[in-house]
Amino acid sequence: MTGDNNLKVLNALDVAKTQWYHFTTIIIVGMGFFTDAYDLFCISLVTKMLGRIYYHVDGSPKPGSLPPNVSSAVNGVALRDTRLGQVFFGWLGDKMGRKKVYGLNLMLMCICSIASGLSFGRDAKAIMATLCFFRF
Repeated sequence: MTGDNNLKVLNALDVAKTQWYHFTTIIIVGMGFFTDAYDLFCISLVTKMLGRIYYHVDGSPKPGSLPPNVSSAVNGVALRDTRLGQVFFGWLGDKMGRKKVYGLNLMLMCICSIASGLSFGRDAKAIMATLCFFRF
């Protein structure tokens, strides 16, 4: 019985005419994908700058670089928690409705992005910890 209903829904989608709603949906989904992908791919450039700023040794001819454990923490937090966020917000979207959860997710991403840029602390270790927390 459920298989027949699924086929009817898919058939209705196949024969539906393209409407403005479809273009709006494509733009909204594309923006979500872009922000998520940008967050994951820009961190490699950011880690180089963080190393030069916070781990530079005065008098050294080479620019500073993040220690391997700090670099893997900053990169790993985003990759691991993206997967957890997809599962959690997908489940929450099924329970509360996709539109509501998308708005909640968008607000959370904006707030945490600003907070990541304003990471605070007295030393490099504290700054990296707050950066990892807000990237979570």
